[in-house]
Amino acid sequence: MYIFTERNLQHEENIMPNKNTPFHPIIYVRGYAMTPGEIDETTADPFCGFNLGSTVYRAVPDKTRQPRKYIFESPVVRLASDFNYRDVYEDGYDILDPEWSADPANKLDSRSIIIYRYYDEASRLLGLGKTPSIDVFSAKLGELILRVRELVCANPDNGITPETFRCYLVAHSMGGLVCRGLLQNPHNDPKNASKYVDKFFTYATPHNGIEMAGVNIPSWLSLDDMNNFNQKEMARYLDLNDVYAKTGRVDWLPEERFPPERVFCMVGSNRMDYEVALGASRTFAGHGSDGLVRIDNATVSGLKANGEPGMPCARAFTYRSHSGFYGIVNSEEAYQNLARFLFGDVRVDIWVDIDDIRVPPEVKEAADKGRKVNALYQFEVLASPRGKLWFLTRRTAEEDSVACLTHEEWTAAPKKNGTHYLSTVFLANRSRVVKTRRSLAYSLSLGVRVPDYEIDRKLWVNEHYEGGYLFRNSIVLEMIPPEAKGDKWQVNYAWQNQGVTAAHTEIDTKSLRGGKVEVSVPFDSDTVPGIRGKLRFVVSAWNTDAALTE
Repeated sequence: MYIFTERNLQHEENIMPNKNTPFHPIIYVRGYAMTPGEIDETTADPFCGFNLGSTVYRAVPDKTRQPRKYIFESPVVRLASDFNYRDVYEDGYDILDPEWSADPANKLDSRSIIIYRYYDEASRLLGLGKTPSIDVFSAKLGELILRVRELVCANPDNGITPETFRCYLVAHSMGGLVCRGLLQNPHNDPKNASKYVDKFFTYATPHNGIEMAGVNIPSWLSLDDMNNFNQKEMARYLDLNDVYAKTGRVDWLPEERFPPERVFCMVGSNRMDYEVALGASRTFAGHGSDGLVRIDNATVSGLKANGEPGMPCARAFTYRSHSGFYGIVNSEEAYQNLARFLFGDVRVDIWVDIDDIRVPPEVKEAADKGRKVNALYQFEVLASPRGKLWFLTRRTAEEDSVACLTHEEWTAAPKKNGTHYLSTVFLANRSRVVKTRRSLAYSLSLGVRVPDYEIDRKLWVNEHYEGGYLFRNSIVLEMIPPEAKGDKWQVNYAWQNQGVTAAHTEIDTKSLRGGKVEVSVPFDSDTVPGIRGKLRFVVSAWNTDAALTE
């Protein structure tokens, strides 16, 4: 669970006076462009690809009919239609052009979408054709934030002071590293622009670098700036040299620089739709990737001041590729997570705590005789909000996105290794169907699989059934936030094998620091082999000072 630090409480308090909360300006930061041609193509697009949508088919009950087309317009269009956001281009100029400010009619609204066009200088069409370093990209992002702050505060309709101004960063792929270079490296942020960032959302960002055939991109591979994804180089521009030397990883966000609970990582798990380099990229990235970024490298966690690991930043998983027509950015699933993270009402961090694992009798007998026993337990999670046609998070064994626990880890330290963070779900009370319904609800499916048991490193196939589950069930969780100070959360749940479709059993909740509550729901397969434990939901209000309307 997350423990509030003094800095994070300060960050929370600072955003409250802004009357526009949670509708702050959104700055989009695009991903990596490799070749000069890709850079030119990027800069020729006013929205750097964030205006692209996708069209997919959904099955229909009538077999005589064609499948129904489901259209996702694009993140930019949906933010405009759902939340009244707008772009900042006027008469062919953007806010960085002097001509934009010269027109007194141009005013920057709080609900603005700004595209950080950091590749313009590298373009042969608009710049010098020479790509600056990623440090420069990060520093100029800070300058853009301060420019947006200046224009938003100059518009009296916003009612915002320079101290209360806040913005959001939304980044794809390398864009997330550009943002981290600003947020956590003081050398790239001399004017402290990072303190005006309220939330940070990443799509498919290689937070721990890129691996091909299991090897990190080498530091000497400077061609087309590929070494931006080398861990040693990343440690330099992310100001993580010491922690990288200790841990061998760079997917850390120091808590004193930016609150980790204000970060969300969207992770893709479909490598097959990634067509870059005629499919060579997905081949070398391998299983457990989105075609370019490995799932294990696509998230970031907090780092405490003493150098110890902090809380994992919020994350969700979707069966989408790194980019392309069916990529993660232009997907309904990622958009819904983005909108709920930025504007939602309730946050639910989902954990699983394992209390007991029962192996088959023959395997237990071998373990009792001192033989080496091991197995891989895979935790599948799928969560979908009430009344919607998509998952907010989707982790399955076939898509290599499951949380894993080995039997050796479990037996070595059950209490420490038996606890796993699964995902975070944000919910929003914007139902067009039931205006008076205060509760927020979603269904979560939990499955625990064990593909194989090993005895002395040899497969044990007796009584083995391929694809079997130790536990598999779905739970409906329904939450009603407190209406007034002093009121308690109302949290109900129901397992679906009980034959109900709505939560009905009220359960006790445990109050946590920071206005959070913890809900624990036990589960037991009642079988041998089998598993017993509990799902633990840490529930908190999100954007509590916001009055969300349709």
